[in-house]
Amino acid sequence: MAEKDKGPVIGLSWHPTLPTLSSFTIKNIKIPDEAESSSALWKPNSQLVDGLFVPPNDPIKLNKLRKSQCKDTLGKDWFDMPAPNITPELKRDLQLLKLRSAIDPKRHYKRGDPKSKDLPKYFQVGTVVESATDFYSGRLTKKERKATIADELLSDQTFWAYRKRKVREIEEKNRPGGNDKWKIKGKQSRKRAKERRH
Repeated sequence: MAEKDKGPVIGLSWHPTLPTLSSFTIKNIKIPDEAESSSALWKPNSQLVDGLFVPPNDPIKLNKLRKSQCKDTLGKDWFDMPAPNITPELKRDLQLLKLRSAIDPKRHYKRGDPKSKDLPKYFQVGTVVESATDFYSGRLTKKERKATIADELLSDQTFWAYRKRKVREIEEKNRPGGNDKWKIKGKQSRKRAKERRH
């Protein structure tokens, strides 16, 4: 029980050095990169002593090695929530969640930190399962269910109409009104205006 609380144990790991055969050709064997050198299973030949990996005696290096072997989680208070790999689809969904106040005009959310543009490091993605007490009209059909939030929003007709209306309103607001768009500015345009008059 006490060994589990300590975390990963750093010990000796053995890497045998095998002689290469001259008649055997290596074709499809992947050579480990430098990124894999930090793993506990594979060590570069420079760290091996006669095919045996000996952990460093320096306590600072030993702590760094122990931290690199630990999984990146949020902590015990958050039930060791892991930091997932961010794919382009997940990144898009997280950006949409940050802009959720602009998606629906009738819903209002507490304002987050508008200055922070970075996405959260620790999060989990789940699937909403409707209960049996929900009526059929309150549920999504199989056709309406999509893989990501972005796909779901793009297929929603009410959101599409709202977005189109808001874009039109912004364009009309930014369009110059009256004679402003016909005003002549600069020397070259004055010359052209004189030529037009004569």
